[in-house]
Amino acid sequence: MEKFEIILITIGVLLLFGVIAYGASRKIALPQVTILILLGTLTGPSGLDLLPQQATTWFPLVSTLALLFVGFLLGGRLCLPKLRRHGEAIMSVSIAHVIGVAILVFAGLYVIGVPIQLALMLAGIGTAAAPAAISSVTLEMRAKGPFTDTLLGVVAIDDAWGLLLFSVLLVIASSLSTTGTPIDTLLAGGWEVGGALLIGLLLGIPSAYLVRHLRDGDPMQAEALGVVLLAGGIAIWLHVSFLLCAMMLGVVIANIIRHNGPFDAVEHFEWPFLILFFVLSGASLHIDQLVELGWIGAAYILFRSIGMIGGAWVGGWWADMPKDQRWWIGLAIQPQAGVALGMALVAGNHFPELRDTILTIIIGSTVIYEICGPVLTRIALKRVGETGR
Repeated sequence: MEKFEIILITIGVLLLFGVIAYGASRKIALPQVTILILLGTLTGPSGLDLLPQQATTWFPLVSTLALLFVGFLLGGRLCLPKLRRHGEAIMSVSIAHVIGVAILVFAGLYVIGVPIQLALMLAGIGTAAAPAAISSVTLEMRAKGPFTDTLLGVVAIDDAWGLLLFSVLLVIASSLSTTGTPIDTLLAGGWEVGGALLIGLLLGIPSAYLVRHLRDGDPMQAEALGVVLLAGGIAIWLHVSFLLCAMMLGVVIANIIRHNGPFDAVEHFEWPFLILFFVLSGASLHIDQLVELGWIGAAYILFRSIGMIGGAWVGGWWADMPKDQRWWIGLAIQPQAGVALGMALVAGNHFPELRDTILTIIIGSTVIYEICGPVLTRIALKRVGETGR
C-alpha cells in the first residue's frame, strides 16, 4: 500500500482504540488513559511492533496539538470567581505540594548521582497530576464534603503551577548547558516564560471580546481552535513555551467572558488528539530501557510520592485543615497522566541526549501511577468518610 493509505488506516485504527479503552475502563475499573498507553505499548516496538514506521514522525505534531488544548483548558480553570470559592486551603495545598515535589525529587535524585539537568527535568515533571482520573473517582464514589471540594479544587489548578515551575526549571537546565553570560541566561529565561505569557495576553484580550459576539456552535469552535493554534504557532516560532502561552490564553479568555463556551468547544475537539497522543506515548516505551533505568524510575516514584504527601500536609497545616485530612489529601492526588507526558516531550526536545531516558521514566511511572493512583484516591476518600457508596 501507498503511504497515504497506510496513514489513513493507522489513524483510523488508533482512534478506534479510544472506543476499546472506553469499554474496557467500564469493565475493569482502570482509567482510559492507562488502557490507551498499554495498547500503545502492546502495538509498539516493545510489543507486537504493528505500527508503521511513519507513525513515529507524527508524534511531535500530535503531542503539540494535544498539549495546546490541555494548556488552554487548564487556563480556563483559573477564573477569579472559582479561585475565590476554592478558598485558602486549595491555594495552600496546591502551591505547597508542587514546591514540595520539585524540591524533594531534585534533591533526592541529585544526591544519588543523577545528572543535574535530568534531575531538574524530572523535578518539574513530577509536579503534574491527573485531574480526569481523580474527578472520575470522586464521581464513582459519590464523594461529597469539604475534603472532596478541596481535592477537586487542588487538581483543577495545580497543573497550572506545575507548568509554570516546569518552564522555570527548563530554563535553568538549559542555561547550565550553555556557555553564555549570566545576563544572557537571565534574558533567555525571561523571554521563555515572559514572552509566552505576553503572547497569550495579547491574543487573549481581542479573542475574548470576539467570543462575546459569537453563539455556541460552529463559529465558536472555529474561533476557539483558531486562536489556540495561532497562539501555539507564534509561541513555537518565537521560541517560547507554547504550554504557558496556551494556558495564559485560557486564563485571559476565562476571566473576561465568564462562561465556558470556547472551552466546551475545544474540549469536544480534544479527545481524538489525546487518543493518538496516549497511544503513541505508549508506543514510545522501550521495556529494555525501563529495566536498565529501573533504579532511577523507582527513586523518582519514591521521592515524588513523599514530596506530594509532605507538601500537601504542609499546605493543609498552613490553611488549618482538619488534622485527619492533611495526610490523606497528598495521597489522593497521586495519579499522574497526560500533562506529565507532555512535559517529558518538551524536555526531550530541549535535551535530545536525555529524551529516551526521560520518556522511559515518565511513561513507565505514569502507567504505575495511573493504575495505583485511583486506588489511593479511593482509599483517601473512604478514610475521611466522604463516600456515598
